[in-house]
Amino acid sequence: MKLLLTGAFTWTEVQKGSLRDMGFDILYAEREDGVLPPEAGEADAVICNWLFAKHPIQQFPKLRYIQLLSAGLDRVPLGYIRENGIVLHNARGVYSIPMAEYAVSGVLQLYKHAEFFSANKRAALWQKNRELDELYGKTVLIAGCGSVGSETAKRFSALTDQVYGVRRHPDDAAPFFKAVYPVSELDALLPGADVVVLTVPLTEATRHMFDRGRFSLMKPGAIFVNIARGGCVDEPALIQALRGRLGGAVLDVFEQEPLPVDSPLWTMDRVLITPHNSFVSQANAERMWRVCAQNLKDWLR
Repeated sequence: MKLLLTGAFTWTEVQKGSLRDMGFDILYAEREDGVLPPEAGEADAVICNWLFAKHPIQQFPKLRYIQLLSAGLDRVPLGYIRENGIVLHNARGVYSIPMAEYAVSGVLQLYKHAEFFSANKRAALWQKNRELDELYGKTVLIAGCGSVGSETAKRFSALTDQVYGVRRHPDDAAPFFKAVYPVSELDALLPGADVVVLTVPLTEATRHMFDRGRFSLMKPGAIFVNIARGGCVDEPALIQALRGRLGGAVLDVFEQEPLPVDSPLWTMDRVLITPHNSFVSQANAERMWRVCAQNLKDWLR
């Protein structure tokens, strides 16, 4: 069987050897948006990131297996994949820990006024700030209770016992959440949340999930965190909310990436901006390899 690997992941010779030992002939494409190897259309399996956003999946008529290097499924033609019985895996669990740590870190930076102290350090200015806050006792609401949401809840629950979640199918046994509610209860829960964290996948149901109406329900002074997808948020509505009732935002994803230089978000106080970077960790490569290898072994069996 032929397995197409892409340069979206840095493959070691040892890893490639392990894949050959499983019975795969290895094909390799350095760039997913570039020219593919001549035999790419013969691939039975693919491990990739953006490949099918750059090349029509119909170019791979023998394809039976896809392993994505991303957690989101918004980069692949799900209808075609279902219709043709192609096995699909995402990178579930690979990026959850760094993303969860990022969410907590971002909120703490706002509560502890890290930007204020950083600016004073550069200016060699000794000045106290009497407006620092704490997470203890705060209510955290996490929209999306999958792997990322659960790891986020785990870390927030070490700092406050008021961590709640909403998801399509509530699970009474969800650890680290005080309670998990159906998405239909989101509007009723927003007014009581001090921190709202968005971790849902981008689908037609979640596109602009947070719009002007949802932001208007949020508690004055609340902090909004988006580590999901930029398309889950109506960005002009978010900007308006940050000029009004919201107390700050931690934003790693945006509707247009890179974020345009003329976006008002760049110059807003109490808005932490990072370039779709929350998933990054030195530990990711080993986790990703374990997921890829195990999923392929299971499929072959």
